[in-house]
Amino acid sequence: MSLFQQIPSDDKVDKTRPLADRMRPRSLDEFVGQEHILAPGKPLRVQIERDDTGSLIFWGPPGSGKTTLAKIIARMTHADFIEFSAVLAGIKEIKQVMADAERARQYGTRTIVFVDEVHRFNKAQQDAFLPYVEKGSIRLIGATTENPSFEVISALLSRCRVYVLNPLTEEQIVSLLRRAIDDAERGLGELHLEADDEVLRKIAAYSSGDARSAYNVLEVAATLALEQQKKGARPRITDAMVTDALQKRVLMYDKAGEEHYNLISALHKSVRNSDPDAALYWLARMLEAGEDRLYVARRVVRMAVEDIGLADPEALAVTLAAKDAFDFLGIPEGDLALAQAVIYLAVAPKSNALLTAYGTVQEDVERTAQQPVPLHLRNAPTALMKSLGYGKGYQYAHDVESKVADMQCLPDSLKDRVYYRPTDQGVEQRIRKRLEEIRRAKKTTAES
Repeated sequence: MSLFQQIPSDDKVDKTRPLADRMRPRSLDEFVGQEHILAPGKPLRVQIERDDTGSLIFWGPPGSGKTTLAKIIARMTHADFIEFSAVLAGIKEIKQVMADAERARQYGTRTIVFVDEVHRFNKAQQDAFLPYVEKGSIRLIGATTENPSFEVISALLSRCRVYVLNPLTEEQIVSLLRRAIDDAERGLGELHLEADDEVLRKIAAYSSGDARSAYNVLEVAATLALEQQKKGARPRITDAMVTDALQKRVLMYDKAGEEHYNLISALHKSVRNSDPDAALYWLARMLEAGEDRLYVARRVVRMAVEDIGLADPEALAVTLAAKDAFDFLGIPEGDLALAQAVIYLAVAPKSNALLTAYGTVQEDVERTAQQPVPLHLRNAPTALMKSLGYGKGYQYAHDVESKVADMQCLPDSLKDRVYYRPTDQGVEQRIRKRLEEIRRAKKTTAES
């Protein structure tokens, strides 16, 4: 099995290839989407037209056109195209191909090395490309669904220009599907299929911006339509056929990748901004994609203490109860407990006073960790300790009428330091008033 492959010729279309492969755009004019980098005058298009792309990394979700763009660039620049497999290629194979590319360059032949899923290459494999990219022996085009800042070594990343590709819109996918239905050379035109725009929009909506996934659904639906034709009906793709072809919605989600963090960030920030509808939506996106419920429960508990705190102390109890309820009920009923907790947090009064206070305390602890506990706060269980002044000057609060003694409880260097500053939200409004009473009581005790 070859570790790399050349671009297939477009002279003759192999109808046995998958529809998504047959319909792959062959030029920038056929390419749909990514106008922010490919519209006339935009940076990548200008680079391609000037034959000055250098090495590139395309970062985007599945089906957004990363591989297609790489092949278009190779075709337009008349370069040899070598596609590496992260699974099959080792250091030895990479160096062999690099050496071949270097020799070809001496004869005026340029080589584009395309590395799909470049994030799957380990550091040593990525290092093997580096000297040849530096010398210009090859033009490297890497494609990744993961954030290259984390997955591509910095030396290689600094020598490549990164372009971000966006998921295709529903309208763009509908136009691609319509093109496939009408195209007799590469698509399904010879079948004379009929399909309403509403049916195509359903496919587009369920593809999560992935053109490849949409083509696959269309191909299956077309097969179902042809079965109906055998029974004397017109070859028409119906809503029911699309439902059968879909079976389960394709959600763009990687529980170990960036989209995982994007969605939990959206959920957390929606809760923080008191938007229950958005919070419920992002929660459902995660749960329906198969996210670990325990992970969600932990993050929901974190929201309770980080963004609500003592503004509503019940928030913590609600989130912990939701976790227990899910453990008891399981899927799908237990998901409602997590949804209930998220709604509760979204509409609860918000306060980060506790978070801010503890953060400031951590800074002071790091600076004053070696300072001793004041003698009057120390326990004195032995005579020796009493003779050394342990416990001397301690005031028992219950002996004071107000139950608040005028006694310093912080080290001298932090005297009168205030960390917790309650807001006027929810229960913290009562806490703030109580703290004011405590300060007045301390002052009265000191004066008496």
